[in-house]
Amino acid sequence: MSRLCCVFLLVAAGLAAQQPRPGGAPQPSVTLANDKLQLTIGLNGGRFLRLELRQGDPISPLAAMGHFLALDGFGTPSEEERAAGMPGHGEANRVPVKVISSNEAGPVRSVTLQSQLPLAQETLTRTVEIAGGENVVYVTSELESALAVDRPVSWAEHATLGPPYLEPGKIVVDMPATRCRVRAHKAGSTGKLAYLTDFDWPMAPLTRGGTVSLLTVPAGETSLDLASCLIDPARTYGYVTAHREDLGLLFGYVFRREEYPWLMSWMNYPGDARAARGIEFSTQPFDVSHRETVDAHQMFGTPTYKWLPARSKLRTRFLFFYTRVPADFTAVADVLLENGQVKIRDKSGKLVTLSAARGL
Repeated sequence: MSRLCCVFLLVAAGLAAQQPRPGGAPQPSVTLANDKLQLTIGLNGGRFLRLELRQGDPISPLAAMGHFLALDGFGTPSEEERAAGMPGHGEANRVPVKVISSNEAGPVRSVTLQSQLPLAQETLTRTVEIAGGENVVYVTSELESALAVDRPVSWAEHATLGPPYLEPGKIVVDMPATRCRVRAHKAGSTGKLAYLTDFDWPMAPLTRGGTVSLLTVPAGETSLDLASCLIDPARTYGYVTAHREDLGLLFGYVFRREEYPWLMSWMNYPGDARAARGIEFSTQPFDVSHRETVDAHQMFGTPTYKWLPARSKLRTRFLFFYTRVPADFTAVADVLLENGQVKIRDKSGKLVTLSAARGL
């Protein structure tokens, strides 16, 4: 195999790079790479810190906070959970992860990470894979409960787009969503969008009247709003994409709709280059406590929580991709996963096909 086709894995024991945390301090990390992509994973919380193409400008689509797992909790805990020590967005993104195995031979390279969640009494095992010649990363997660009772689980893949990939006025975010709802007021939200109002993706209701498209990130605007959408129930696979048309770059996720029926958009636009856009696919529509998800029971006829049975395991799998697309590639119309390929079609009919032999 040629050097270009080789896949490299640097494991944490002394070889891993020191990557900056959102607060600036370095943290240990592992790097998983092939001839197409390079992914840096932080060992404090298992965050996906950077994703870069191996050739060309090393622009990562992920914000400084990266892609982290909100588990077992998404958003603000209840007063009792907080008093017991449960942090916002759960423990998984805060506790150290341990490299329990790595595969450094063959066409598919991988690293398996494990973390203990003592407050939730759960064990999380997460395997990240990348195959030679592919622009795709696969993530398999297994959550095991130590409790002898069934429990509702809160699980969100909290991916956040940030600069320099996210530039206001130059990025389009899309997904196969149907019905959506603006989140109730949250500390810091500006109320640009009409709270607790339902709409059809992508045209969201404005408090002042009228609607606004959520496909784009506006330039020169100061606002912070959240809205959650139901991924089309008729689909086997959901997706979300972020297209930088001026750079010819496309980043996105593909996931099983039955595992992640909801996608929440966190739209934090301070009016300058610090804009961030959360694309958070999850088991529940909003970032609220376990109690609130169960009390809501359903939204748009779809459950707002998922059960983790007593002393059992819950398994999920998704993939993400990052690739260059032709200069004349327009807005994404659909993303399909079939026959070992990710097929991305734009609204003019052009097709970009990526090898994804590992599938979901």
